[in-house]
Amino acid sequence: MAFFTDLWHRIWNTTLDHRNKLTTTGGFLIGIIVTLGFKDFYPDLEASFRQRLRSLRGLSVPQILPGQADYVRLEDHTKQTSSSLHPDALDSRRSWQDAIPEGIEGLIGNTPLIKLKALSEATGCEILGKAEYLNGAGNSPKDRVALSMINLAEEEGLIKPNRGDTIYEGTVGSTGISLAAVCRARGYQAYICMPNDQASEKSELLLRLGATVERVKPASIVDQAQFVNMARKRAREHTENPNKPGKGFFADQFENSANYIAHQTSTGPEIYQQTGGQLDAFVAGAGTGGTISGVALALKPQLPNVKIVLADPQGSGLYNKVKYGVLFSPTEAEGTRRRHQVDSIVEGIGINRLTANFSAGMELIDDAVKVSDVQAMKMARWLVENEGLFLGASSAVNCVAAAELAKRMEPGSRIVTILCDPGSRHLSRFWKAAGELKPEECTFEGILGRD
Repeated sequence: MAFFTDLWHRIWNTTLDHRNKLTTTGGFLIGIIVTLGFKDFYPDLEASFRQRLRSLRGLSVPQILPGQADYVRLEDHTKQTSSSLHPDALDSRRSWQDAIPEGIEGLIGNTPLIKLKALSEATGCEILGKAEYLNGAGNSPKDRVALSMINLAEEEGLIKPNRGDTIYEGTVGSTGISLAAVCRARGYQAYICMPNDQASEKSELLLRLGATVERVKPASIVDQAQFVNMARKRAREHTENPNKPGKGFFADQFENSANYIAHQTSTGPEIYQQTGGQLDAFVAGAGTGGTISGVALALKPQLPNVKIVLADPQGSGLYNKVKYGVLFSPTEAEGTRRRHQVDSIVEGIGINRLTANFSAGMELIDDAVKVSDVQAMKMARWLVENEGLFLGASSAVNCVAAAELAKRMEPGSRIVTILCDPGSRHLSRFWKAAGELKPEECTFEGILGRD
């Protein structure tokens, strides 16, 4: 009898164990179903919850500025612990994957704004440089322009990818390099006309990017053999030739409004956001005039008191246009002109005619600073020695003008300027001369002519 009683208790206990396990399993499954249903009904709440979890666990929560969904911040993962293997951390990584830029177009814009420490200390003002040389296609602000011009032409049905269309442009270098890179990425050919007195590494780079390069003698804009006019002519010849595939499109960076609009809708708003609207002056040179006009059109409505200042190299007439209302340079006077273009070693900025892009924002420019070649070369050398920055000629002009302006403004004023392109693009001309200067010849006081 005892045997049967013991057997009965064993059977009963086993049954209870199974029931408990089934109940636990069933509860677990029900919990999963409820959780999934809750997730579907409350996605916003779930996102908020996960963000809160990440912040509590010390994981970086990305802060994306409005209108900058493609902006990617760098994070330091070198000190992560095993907690980074948590599913929430993996979800965070997947969300970052969604923000990975697509192609080189995704590397254009959202460039850093950096404080130039030595220049700020020397002037008593906070001088910030918009690092446009970090644009990922052609390494200059012209990346924005090239992409904008191509996008607009596509929207208007003027060009179509992968049918043999060729983009033609007259340029001294940077716009051509940006166009060549973006054209390759978007299914177009690039044909660049440029003066034959520009730094040779620019044409070499263009050739390596697959562009056709036609170097022409420097000439006045009224001459049909001038590089801009030649590019327009080549585009027309392409379109009219039935034996050539596709069409020829003249980008026309000097007169194409897509130029200044690119800076009005991206560069200017980025500067405003990066400074939190705390900005006293913006300084930039002008070649086509798109950068200074576009940024001025973006900043002035938000900051009516911000000073927009032109940095102009020697030989350019824009300084006199801003200061005195007359487009004139002494080097253009009869009997004094030594070359057909702006008489300066500086490439990329300086011009002796009004373009549509400069005119678009000209009335918003408050002042101008004239910069000599010697000042630009000394500043370029000084920036290497004191900031570790190896920049091109136009960046050096901008920094001289920013320093000159800083000396006229209240101490602590905040000035933003453009760092255009790397010095490696100017080795055979500007840096050939600037590199011969000794550091002791390039004092800050000497740059401003005060020693």
